[in-house]
Amino acid sequence: MNEYQAVILKLSSRTQEDEDALTDLLNERSRGGWTPTLMSKDQQRITLVFCRLTEVAAELGTGRADGEQV
Repeated sequence: MNEYQAVILKLSSRTQEDEDALTDLLNERSRGGWTPTLMSKDQQRITLVFCRLTEVAAELGTGRADGEQV
């Protein structure tokens, strides 16, 4: 079973700061086992959705909590 996390990153008017904030966010989530699944952007913010297997599914070595291989 998958677990999801949505993050909204507010953009500033400074490109370098936005790049640093996005890089930090992606690296932080990656260390926690999260994988970026969806990203959308408008003028003021970036919305990212991350996904990871729940601990139960990961312990079973499957992509599903009921033990069936994906």
